[in-house]
Amino acid sequence: MTDDHLRAANPQTGSAAGPQPDFSEAPPDDPAEEAVEDLSPARRYALARRRAAELATELHAFREGYDFPLDPFQLDACRALEAGKGVLVAAPTGSGKTVVGEFAAHLALARGRKCFYTTPIKALSNQKYADLAARHGAERVGLLTGDNSVNPDAPVVVMTTEVLRNMLYANSRALDGLGYVVMDEVHYLSDRFRGAVWEEVIIHLPESVTLVSLSATVSNAEEFGDWLDTVRGDTEVIVSEHRPVPLWQHVLAGRRLYDLFEERGGRREVNPDLERMARMEHSRPFARDGRGRPRREADRERERRQRARVWTPSRPEVIDRLDADGLLPAITFIFSRAGCEAAVRQCLLSGLRLNDAAERTRVREIVERRIAAIPDEDLHVLGYFEWLEGLERGIAAHHAGMLPTFKEIVEELFVAGLVKAVFATETLALGINMPARSVVLEKLVKWNGEQHADITPGEYTQLTGRAGRRGIDVEGHAVVLWQRGMNPAALAGLAGTRTYPLRSSFRPSYNMAVNLVAQFGRERSRELLEASFAQFQADRSVVALARRVQRNEEGLEGYHEAMTCHLGDFGEYSDLRRRLKERENELARRGAGLRRAAAADALEKLRPGDVIHVPAGKFAGLALVLDPGVPGGGRNGSREGRWTREPGQGPRPLVLTAQRQVKRLNEADFPVPVEPLDRMRIPKSFNSRSPQSRRDLASALRTRAGHHEPARQRRRRSEAADDPVITELRAAIRAHPCHGCDDRENHARWAERHQRLTRETGQLRGRIEGRTNTIARTFDRVHALLTELDYLRGDEVTIHGRRLSRLHGELDLLAGECLREGVWEGLEPAELAACVSALVYEARTADDVLAPEPPGGRVKHALDEMGIIWSRLDDLEERHRIAQTAGVGQRQPDSGFARPVYRWARGDGLDPVLREADMPAGDFVRWCKQVIDVLGQIAAAAPGENSTVPRAARRAVDSLLRGVVAYSSVG
Repeated sequence: MTDDHLRAANPQTGSAAGPQPDFSEAPPDDPAEEAVEDLSPARRYALARRRAAELATELHAFREGYDFPLDPFQLDACRALEAGKGVLVAAPTGSGKTVVGEFAAHLALARGRKCFYTTPIKALSNQKYADLAARHGAERVGLLTGDNSVNPDAPVVVMTTEVLRNMLYANSRALDGLGYVVMDEVHYLSDRFRGAVWEEVIIHLPESVTLVSLSATVSNAEEFGDWLDTVRGDTEVIVSEHRPVPLWQHVLAGRRLYDLFEERGGRREVNPDLERMARMEHSRPFARDGRGRPRREADRERERRQRARVWTPSRPEVIDRLDADGLLPAITFIFSRAGCEAAVRQCLLSGLRLNDAAERTRVREIVERRIAAIPDEDLHVLGYFEWLEGLERGIAAHHAGMLPTFKEIVEELFVAGLVKAVFATETLALGINMPARSVVLEKLVKWNGEQHADITPGEYTQLTGRAGRRGIDVEGHAVVLWQRGMNPAALAGLAGTRTYPLRSSFRPSYNMAVNLVAQFGRERSRELLEASFAQFQADRSVVALARRVQRNEEGLEGYHEAMTCHLGDFGEYSDLRRRLKERENELARRGAGLRRAAAADALEKLRPGDVIHVPAGKFAGLALVLDPGVPGGGRNGSREGRWTREPGQGPRPLVLTAQRQVKRLNEADFPVPVEPLDRMRIPKSFNSRSPQSRRDLASALRTRAGHHEPARQRRRRSEAADDPVITELRAAIRAHPCHGCDDRENHARWAERHQRLTRETGQLRGRIEGRTNTIARTFDRVHALLTELDYLRGDEVTIHGRRLSRLHGELDLLAGECLREGVWEGLEPAELAACVSALVYEARTADDVLAPEPPGGRVKHALDEMGIIWSRLDDLEERHRIAQTAGVGQRQPDSGFARPVYRWARGDGLDPVLREADMPAGDFVRWCKQVIDVLGQIAAAAPGENSTVPRAARRAVDSLLRGVVAYSSVG
């Protein structure tokens, strides 16, 4: 839909005819509504009986409660559910699949059973609780999350998936009478951090419970349905690709909004205007045409004008353009929290206003009512007045760094139409009910925690799925901003691909192992784990791998024939050449290892104040050592108060470069040994956070040592020149009969192919062996480690194991060992909170070197003890071949949040705590709540007799649960 289409058809009043809307044909009406006059008498009678039967169903009563007709996929799912079948519903975002979950709640109430409605995140639980309470009455609906417990004995309870998992392991009485479980956003089981919880619930639910699984559109829904059929019994798979609101795809370049697709000859193709723009951007303006003739001035002027029309519009320009075309409200996805906040500031500075006076008044009334419980001094710290100014103008940010209450207000105002432009990170796309008329993507690249990577087709579909509000908009719009180097064909591929496969992330944890053994014994536990979706997918992939092995074996026979030599055994000759190459590579690696070791030795000798020349990397050049960064060797004056390096890593010095940057370097920056060129005194007042402080010290560094030249490294003689093995192999090669063959190199090429295919076939066989019984083998290793530590004795769970069964988290075993060894005995509540924070906190970036140093005294001693225990567990896991990379094992604890949580638990104010922590309020609240959750687990798991830990943990929870942390998410 072009600019002209937009002007001709406002989305509120009608849809322009065009080639591009992304939706299937409208589904046919329910067969029960066929025109009676067109039917035979027999058909009319059958239809009358069918309608009479329909009137007697719960589905009919349920439909009466909606003021719109249900879609065919919703009807199919509800009928299957009423017939006693489980259902898997895979449908696009905004298609209304939660209606099926609501029907499960209706059935439970009608039949005198219970229904648990599970969601992946607390915010979605809160929203669903409000929806169901409004429909069925607050007295019949409850809520259970880590933060809130509202009417938990109600027949319909909304909860996070982890709460239900914990109920199952505890054999909670709340499971009595449970008839239905709804798993909303079940595709979360692909999440590598939390996905295993979904599979645990699905596997362990009683057989009498009917499961309702609601998923985004995934490309392997049938495979997932087959697994559900295996573990849960009769399960109906219902897939709908139909978008209830058609989606138009656009690119905004300069002032013009282009359609991404155009219809040509009945086919949908990329807009040629976009392809021409991309070619023009990559080409240089030439003074001559393609035949070498001078180009006319008019042609050159036209090209200059075209280039001038193509630019990336600013954020205020984008919102202003969408507003002019009637395409608001809009969500702009920016893959950065700072970028979201900056976007709001830019819109405010531009004078953009999207609300009239009446809307501004309503916004202020809603906001003041919602924040009435927050003290004025905290509001100032939270940037309330700047945030409110944006809301009054209809503009807001939405990201995980915001205070939860602020985020909820933004969501409420957006749904009410009082916030019309939201700048959000991609977390908003995960389940929160905030549909918009338009979705804007600034870039198609995002940081995935390790590198900047292109977004996947699945992520693109999730993000743009927010566009188009059912029952409000005739169509939705996905707008991608033109960026330098954009490839329209690649964008079309993203928009047109529907591949979003569901991949299991299930792995047995320590807590899972003790709970399973306690309930079922070891052998039955292995059988249950073999029933996981992870093993189901692995077993299916083995069939394809076996076919590849068979094809490779046929290829090996042909290669062997082609490499045959009439002078001798060419396989033997080829093996000699291979061994020679491997030996040369081995010596080269050994030389590189020796050079790295020498470089590491030199780094370990550095001291704060040494002036060095960084030989390589992004920050090569003159630098001043602030902290040598030697692992396990103390902090040497560093402010870094937490574990950031894996055992065995070399030193990572923190330096100030001559360009005023404070950076933590690694071994890659030092391929050769480095020696101090000079020494400087680092002022005690030096603050690496202060730009002025960095500027002054960098200037002194350049003045003091700018004249020094780095020492030149002499090249060493290669080990291969004097190696007897290489000499012997070379002689054997020259003496072999095949060495004199005229066709030797041709034979050698076939022999190399034979060797490569042999290696590949061996690897495939290893993958087949590795994927057979993988989950059970991992469980065996976990069981063996827990047996060695006396958590398990065969099928018996010891007293230590029973404590571990109550500890849920990434570092469950470390917490169990700390309880057993009494590391936290005698600590005050604030001190215990500081230590427990190391079990949950994880820095967003590995090089976050400026975290506040943890408290000293007993806290420091306890954290050091936790580090020693972790190191011992890490060695034990390595011995039992339990790898963190496989999703099992204990990551290193991180004490970066110890000081902020200690100060908060001690009663310090929000302003000084956040100022020292340099942390957004939303992150601070989230980490505090996670610490509170683990403290509650520790209070329940700690030994009761003669232990100070349970009481200290409960008091720590009380001291943390105040101010911004205590504001309830449910009104």
